[in-house]
Amino acid sequence: MSVLMVNEWVDYNSLKELLELTDGNLASHLSSLEKNELIEIQKQFIGKKPNTRYKATPLGRKLFTEHLENLNKLINRQNK
Repeated sequence: MSVLMVNEWVDYNSLKELLELTDGNLASHLSSLEKNELIEIQKQFIGKKPNTRYKATPLGRKLFTEHLENLNKLINRQNK
């Protein structure tokens, strides 16, 4: 989600390379995010090659931001 938060769209191969994940692992994560409506998927052809790209939905952005805020609160509580 952090990659999708700072990019409008990210294609599958870029995500795989950036996150250093296997196809199966990445597909599993993306499937879960899609099922929970946290990402939008767009499939297209570039020339004759298929291209799949992903974007965080407004719900995904909201929930990820809340997640980061909660982590920050937890970290700050531990530092007191």
